[in-house]
Amino acid sequence: MTAPSLEVSGLAYAYPDGHQALFGVDLTIARGERVALLGPNGAGKTTLVLHLNGILGGGAGSVTVAGLPVEKRNVAEIRRRVGIVFQDPDDQLFMPTVREDVAFGPATAGLRGAELTARVEAALERVGMAEFADRPPHHLSFGQRRRVAVATVLAMEPEILVLDEPSSNLDPASRRELADILRSLDVTVLMVTHDLPYAMELCPRSLILSDGIIAADGPTGDILADEDLMHRHRLELPFGYDPRAAASARR
Repeated sequence: MTAPSLEVSGLAYAYPDGHQALFGVDLTIARGERVALLGPNGAGKTTLVLHLNGILGGGAGSVTVAGLPVEKRNVAEIRRRVGIVFQDPDDQLFMPTVREDVAFGPATAGLRGAELTARVEAALERVGMAEFADRPPHHLSFGQRRRVAVATVLAMEPEILVLDEPSSNLDPASRRELADILRSLDVTVLMVTHDLPYAMELCPRSLILSDGIIAADGPTGDILADEDLMHRHRLELPFGYDPRAAASARR
């Protein structure tokens, strides 16, 4: 049997100033799932994500990626397997050309020559940006830069793609293009978002993280339609948005 992409067991974490951010988080995400991580600001979402590739550690509990414990001896491999796409693509793009940005990670990991070229071209093809390979990233639109940022992570052939607010600042066309790309990928996706309709569109399953614990875990449509649950955890749908109608339209 294939190991789950992600297993988190009893994860608790307090920052050095004493602030307790996580109080025993348990979750399992199977290979190939697309899951939305929802919750109000301050719920612990960023703290949880930073545990997935070993940026934070030292608390109670455990995190395992594809059967590999997230701990110091595995950190290089874990960071290859867990690719994080930041909310602002300019935090991720710093080379003179798109091609060099996408090549940076695999080249740092030791890939060279034809194998590196093929890896870069494949990643750019997957996000529809191959024709822009020799362009400077700062000459691209915001939506194009976000797609290149996704390609920089895909070039590492990750087990899990973690996206932080992927739809933020995108125009409607760019938002749709990114959704089409994410649906086409054969990787596990964990999407941290306040954009609840986007979660509904892309993720069959959602988790609510609230006050440092998993407060709900289930089909996205069921969670968004539970008005009491949404109110308790300070989650609000756009005015007039009906998750039941959206769920019916997807069938």
